[in-house]
Amino acid sequence: MQANNPLSAIPPVTRNILIAIVVMYLAQNILGQTGGQFIGRYFPLYPIGSELFYPWQLVTYALLHGSPMHLFFNGFAIWMFGSQIEHFWGEKKYSIFIMVCIIGSGLANALLSDIGAIGISGAVYGLLVAYGMMWPNHTIYLVLPPIPIKAKYFVMIFAGIALLSSINPRNDGIAHIAHLGGAITGFLLIQYWRRKPPFKW
Repeated sequence: MQANNPLSAIPPVTRNILIAIVVMYLAQNILGQTGGQFIGRYFPLYPIGSELFYPWQLVTYALLHGSPMHLFFNGFAIWMFGSQIEHFWGEKKYSIFIMVCIIGSGLANALLSDIGAIGISGAVYGLLVAYGMMWPNHTIYLVLPPIPIKAKYFVMIFAGIALLSSINPRNDGIAHIAHLGGAITGFLLIQYWRRKPPFKW
């Protein structure tokens, strides 16, 4: 039975993350008005200092997504990059990395932005940075546009977009500071584990 289950090929932490964000997205849409209002009130991340902010939102915001495409692209990136990283690091180290990126991304947005945030995109940016740092010369095949690109250049492009979008914010409903926060958190954590600047000792 397990051999016929496509989920069995996905490493456990990545698989559980994918299941969690899909279940929460379904819950957002099928619990009805009362359930939806509860999730919408207590689970998204609001700015620190707002009367709507609660500390647990630094984690719960990552479970929510605003649209099927938002959910799909984040889930696809977690499966694509997270699976390989989890196989390489193991469950424990990978779990720590994901959680730290979620919280770091959330703190950046809650402290530096006046808009709320939902979605696991910040952790996705952390995974992109991790992938680019570990396998910089691996080739990634993009869908749009359909061209191959080395991982290090792919990460540089996305990090640059996140930085520019954070400096010049637009009212596009995207938490660009959270993306940048996730990327920086991922970079710093890997540097810490490698004992490299700014954590050289």
